[in-house]
Amino acid sequence: MMTGLNLPKECGVMLLPDCTLFPQGGLPLFIFEERYRLMLADALAGDCVFAVGRVRNEGEKETVSPVGTAGLIRASREREDGTSELLLHGVIRVRFLRWLEDKPYPCALIEPVLPEPMEPGKGEAAMKTLRGAVEDGISHLPAEVRDAVMTILAQTDEPTLMADVVAQQFVHEPDLRQELLETESTAKRISMLCGFFQNLQAGD
Repeated sequence: MMTGLNLPKECGVMLLPDCTLFPQGGLPLFIFEERYRLMLADALAGDCVFAVGRVRNEGEKETVSPVGTAGLIRASREREDGTSELLLHGVIRVRFLRWLEDKPYPCALIEPVLPEPMEPGKGEAAMKTLRGAVEDGISHLPAEVRDAVMTILAQTDEPTLMADVVAQQFVHEPDLRQELLETESTAKRISMLCGFFQNLQAGD
């Protein structure tokens, strides 16, 4: 697991429209733009790390969300035409402090965004509540799917990890995904996810 102690101070950032990657999530990518080919080459020659940032177009102005996720390249395959297919594994939330101009691709100074810890007893209670919310929310799915999901959650014994796994797999609305990524309080994140599943059940 990458920590703030060995997280690079600067790294390349892939800017994607309405894309939010969570820690412990996987993101398959097809690299074809020249700038990102250069970014990938630098990452593979170094620590195999780059970040993903959500970009939005507001009128004629393009904005990048202040928090993204640094990921580790798990697998990469270059094709004959110079494009590449890869799998990026999300590792840690990062805040983009300053954008650098000396690279041919988006690159930023970053710092880790660490979750606010929960008291052990409250963490257990929060995870139990989230498991229940997920179980209720997926009650319409086939039994084998429900069983597989609940088995994964039963093996997750840390609140922050559980919240990120659930958000990565079940939340698809871009603004809510980004809000969950930027929310530092694990307790609040779990509360937001429980509300999401309640709305899902209600058909909202």
